[in-house]
Amino acid sequence: MSQSTPIPELFILGAGPGDPELITVKGYKILQQADVILYDNLANKALLDIAKPDCEKIYVGKHPYGSYTPQETILEMIKHYAFTKGSVVRLKGGDPFIFGRGFEEIMYAREQGIKTHYIPGITSVQASGFLDIPLTHRAISEGVWIITGTKKDGSLSADLKLAMQSNATVAIYMGMKQVDAIAETYISEGRGNTPAAIIQHASLPQQKVARGLVKDLRQMTDSQQLTHPAIIIIGEVAGLST
Repeated sequence: MSQSTPIPELFILGAGPGDPELITVKGYKILQQADVILYDNLANKALLDIAKPDCEKIYVGKHPYGSYTPQETILEMIKHYAFTKGSVVRLKGGDPFIFGRGFEEIMYAREQGIKTHYIPGITSVQASGFLDIPLTHRAISEGVWIITGTKKDGSLSADLKLAMQSNATVAIYMGMKQVDAIAETYISEGRGNTPAAIIQHASLPQQKVARGLVKDLRQMTDSQQLTHPAIIIIGEVAGLST
């Protein structure tokens, strides 16, 4: 292969929960080398400033419950730019392998003969620590369940009823349209008084939080005017600092 022919590569890169300084050192270096960056809605735009001047930066974001770039289109763009430009960075908020569809894109790229790399990011739920909410705490929570609040068909994950039977922390992504259903699920099992927190824009200057009991998720949401993107934390760890 001649030097003028691009070597197709795809880097699936986690941008972290919001604060651009939370990206990994490896991620920073890859952004400096990228020929094309395909970036999501939740990736901090300040990270684009790390790229070299001739890097092409293309928005392929998905606004929750709003306009979005179809996944099929994103896959075609990965293929096109990898073979015409070379190094493509797929910049995703949080960690690409946690509700980020990162592995779908890696599998597609490999099918096309594109070399792939995964670079993890700090997943959004870990930013709960900035609000003194640890995900585990000795003698209080021995584990973490990470659950999607909205499945592909729009329903609440059935795993929630399994998770709430343990003393583990429950972290719910994409659950803001399901706060009523989540609260009712806990109430119906006699667990409505479990501590809960809702964190919006975790790690960013505009970060907002509401704390209370899981039975009051709707009131918590309305009182603080919370919306997506937000993480819902349920468990005794959510009440440690109150």
